[in-house]
Amino acid sequence: MKKAELETIGNKIWSAVKTELLLDMKFMAPALSVLEQRAELSTTTVGTDAESVLYNPDYVRRTFVEEPFKLNRTYLHMLLHCMFRHMYRSYEFDNEELWNLACDIAVENILDSMDYRCIYRVSSDLRDRWYDRLKSDVRVLTAERICRYLEELEANPETALEEREFDRLCREFKLDDHGFWDRLEDKENDSDSKDKPDIDMQMQLRMRKANKQELEEFWKNTAKRIKSDLASIGDDKSSESGGLSFYLRAETAEKVYYTEFLKQIAVVREEIRIDPDSFDYGLYNYGMELYGNMPLIEENEYSETHKVDEFVIAIDTSASCSDELVQTFLNETAGILRNSDNFFREIHVHIIECDNRIQKDIVIHKPEEMEHYAEHFEVSGGYGTDFRPVFEYVRDLRKKGQLKNLRGLMYFTDGFGDYPEEPTDYDTAFVFPEDKQNGSDKMPEWAIMLYI
Repeated sequence: MKKAELETIGNKIWSAVKTELLLDMKFMAPALSVLEQRAELSTTTVGTDAESVLYNPDYVRRTFVEEPFKLNRTYLHMLLHCMFRHMYRSYEFDNEELWNLACDIAVENILDSMDYRCIYRVSSDLRDRWYDRLKSDVRVLTAERICRYLEELEANPETALEEREFDRLCREFKLDDHGFWDRLEDKENDSDSKDKPDIDMQMQLRMRKANKQELEEFWKNTAKRIKSDLASIGDDKSSESGGLSFYLRAETAEKVYYTEFLKQIAVVREEIRIDPDSFDYGLYNYGMELYGNMPLIEENEYSETHKVDEFVIAIDTSASCSDELVQTFLNETAGILRNSDNFFREIHVHIIECDNRIQKDIVIHKPEEMEHYAEHFEVSGGYGTDFRPVFEYVRDLRKKGQLKNLRGLMYFTDGFGDYPEEPTDYDTAFVFPEDKQNGSDKMPEWAIMLYI
């Protein structure tokens, strides 16, 4: 049979696969209509470069006959790689094999949480055992976190995976060939593309070869669209999608850092300092020329500035927050307060330590006092996490007149705890470590999510 005939049969099989997936998962339509299919004899199975599905025709025909659900699952497995943009992130990790395994575990965990017959597979003891282990140690199973966890295991000879066990894990979770990820290269843009009328992005992908950055951005937007579609369906249907909605929210969330939050809560106030912007050099030089050493004016020592004078920093000292994490919070806090460009010389900052109740309230009046606080910090508490006592305490301080100009509250935490339900009339931000697991998915919608 000629290659063209094999490709025709293969394309019909993929069309049947996509139709079956679409019938069960209408919310996946934006992703199912993107990838083209091409026969590729350099692989023994199937893979994707985020632009096409590249497959071995014999493998596809055989699998379609023997295990049709496996082919459905493989296609969805590849789409999740694209939506989470795994092929664009391998450069962040030194060990390519660990990254590939982490990506496969991450998407298989999502697929195993989904309740659709067309992608069903029996879970093995090995798979279940590793899911339990990862959910205990990593909690949120993204590819990045899984890979860092595997790297930590490999760095310690006592915990490093034996070659045999590593191979078993790869065989257990691997469904597609990641070799095409290495072939991703930036392509030259069509010089006339900017002048073309706006058309559907999918048509643009068909008309010209999009470069690497465009494809990555396209898949990110596709993930956002599917996340939105999932949010609009009923609870009975959304439960069938398992953890997909949660991981899409985590993946598509725009990360905002604490320094941007400070700008948001800054206030305008006159501060005594030299203001070179209001200084008139013409009059100054004229006075020096006329009188020898007597300028006509002095520099204005008052100027309006946007800075922070009063806010609250809460630190989670519960048992779920490790000492290392708390120290990270402290270092960041010290770095913020040391930056004189952000604060007035006289400030009023409450640093509240809390687990399931208020443990300490340290009031800082000068940025330099933060150094002393950080050096002598000791964890108080270490019990369960409840964020609500801090907000009740702040409400009492405001009633007593001790916080008259409160603009914002930053709560450093790992996110695992009970959040307040009622929104605040000041800006509230929960600050999470960027590279560690957290409970940010439980954060109320009215609060701001920040990263350090």
